[in-house]
Amino acid sequence: MESFYSFTLLFSILTFTLTATTTPGPNNIMLLSSGLTFGYKKTTPHILGIVLGFTIMILLVGIGLGVAFEKFPFILKILKIVGILYLCWMAYKIATSTGNIKIKEEGKPFTFIQAALFQWVNPKAWIMSITAISIFVSSKQNNIEQVFVIALIFCISASISCNAWALGGVVLKRFIKNKNNIKLFNIVMAFLLITSIIPFIFD
Repeated sequence: MESFYSFTLLFSILTFTLTATTTPGPNNIMLLSSGLTFGYKKTTPHILGIVLGFTIMILLVGIGLGVAFEKFPFILKILKIVGILYLCWMAYKIATSTGNIKIKEEGKPFTFIQAALFQWVNPKAWIMSITAISIFVSSKQNNIEQVFVIALIFCISASISCNAWALGGVVLKRFIKNKNNIKLFNIVMAFLLITSIIPFIFD
């Protein structure tokens, strides 16, 4: 059997994690909007919250949470419903954002805790974590060790993708300086956010 630490397998995991974390989804769309609306510095806690929150999710799913969901699938369905409703609310907040970072009561970037906790109601995060563990963890080797390696690779990939999306928003702001254009951009982002969860609604 191929060693878990072979270059081929590790490269496969890295490719999977980069693809999974970089493709458009709730986290990335909100980071793009936050980067444009609030700037990179104020979006940093959001980035760190996603990275740490998702890494912890991978660890817990790998250690045994995934088995619990297989035994009690209704728990995952409840989380899915809560997540979809929350994302719809977030889409509304993004769509109604003024684009004026000076109006603090109008809208604020995610805090570290909010972003970390959001992972637990993020349908894409659940799908990615359960898929990664089910595909790459072998029962014939040290499961815990494998889970930690996968979580580490996900942590690195998420750090790269989250920063890229947030910085993408910052770059876009240089071209979308008009307040009305920022509002229009946020409406488009809200639409994309809703679109990103449609597959999970009908799954």
